[in-house]
Amino acid sequence: MKKIAIEGFSFCEGGVCAAKGFKAGAMRCGIRKSHTKKDLAMILSDCVCNASAVYTTNRVKASPILLTKEHLADGKAQAAAAMYTTNKVKGAPLTVTKEHLKNGMAQAIIVNSVNANTCNADGAEKAQEMCRLAAKELGLPEEDVLVASTGVIGQPLPIEPIADGIPALCKGISATGNTAAVEAIMTTDTMPKEVAVEFQLGGTTCKLGGMLKGSGMIHPNMATTLTFLTTDAAVSQELLQRALRDVVRVTLNRVSVDGDTSTNDMVVVLANGAAGNPCVNKENEAFETLKNALYAVLMNLARMMARDGEGATKLITCVCSGADQEETAACIAKSVITSSLFKAAMFGEDANWGRILCAIGYADASFPMDAVSVDLASEFGRIHVCENGAGVDFSEETAKKVLAAEEIQVLISIGDGEGKAIAWGCDLTYNYVKINGDYRS
Repeated sequence: MKKIAIEGFSFCEGGVCAAKGFKAGAMRCGIRKSHTKKDLAMILSDCVCNASAVYTTNRVKASPILLTKEHLADGKAQAAAAMYTTNKVKGAPLTVTKEHLKNGMAQAIIVNSVNANTCNADGAEKAQEMCRLAAKELGLPEEDVLVASTGVIGQPLPIEPIADGIPALCKGISATGNTAAVEAIMTTDTMPKEVAVEFQLGGTTCKLGGMLKGSGMIHPNMATTLTFLTTDAAVSQELLQRALRDVVRVTLNRVSVDGDTSTNDMVVVLANGAAGNPCVNKENEAFETLKNALYAVLMNLARMMARDGEGATKLITCVCSGADQEETAACIAKSVITSSLFKAAMFGEDANWGRILCAIGYADASFPMDAVSVDLASEFGRIHVCENGAGVDFSEETAKKVLAAEEIQVLISIGDGEGKAIAWGCDLTYNYVKINGDYRS
């Protein structure tokens, strides 16, 4: 699908391998029944990175999430520091200290698909074993390896095929392994999702790339997906975390496919500083540029995820403007894209604007309903369907033509305020029920 460009940022190839010093790869270790599809992936930096992450708000959290949080925030560093004194990744010698092991730094990510490793009695043990085995093979401290899983919830994760596959996985990573890695983490996804951009920081060319999996169990409540981002920009861990939280709020948290928030949702960004720019350690122009780079990548990944919603045939972009504040506009836009009735109408290409008004009306926000106007638009035209909270005459024939497009825009105005927000969703089709009716099989 078409990417949306942002001024000052040019798209480039490579996904999570676009930035200097990053490699990736994948293999089929045997968790997946298919004899051809990959199911185990890895991302590796040549040197240790500042790392930041945001996680699902679901109270049920997968074991890999809990371990990744520990490794990034409060990992037990003493034993690892005693065992590992140097980084053994070729070309990147680095003294390991107790401090970096527990202060938001990491160097590798290992991810499996098919099995979520959630709600399992031995889940923590197996997540830790994945990190331990990868760390041993790479010659890294265990705390510098992050772990993620995606797939069926509540089934024990078979660790044996993963353990057998890790040596080959580590040997097979390369600067062109991004495509294999993103394919390996797909579950019901029908297309790989990766984006990378190039930009300037302090006169230095930097790159930021990402890959995402997500098709079902998608709802705006951080972070309805597994998303991995890499950059060669030098940035402090504190500001990297701040930028990630700010940008996720207006990208991934504005997507909904089915209203279900996953137990495994995680977004991780690694910054290795290999570009050599002056370190971004203040909230200045460089910090805003870095945030915009994150936005350019995550906004496009969010759109891809919405378009690839399980069974979807259409991407729906809802823009709400004229609000008293951004939060009001966001609440309304998200209310519309999560309405099952509206989503079904879009599948049927039915301009049933009353369902839009209904969703606007039950949004948890305060605004004058008599100021609401609604347009529907696409590459095939635009129709005005509501003014001052009431319907207006429009051509059903024109409406059908507009709604036949693959991407539909719902344009809502609720006044003359400056608050504006965008949310992304998809239509609700027969195939969504089919996919989720036999998901485990």
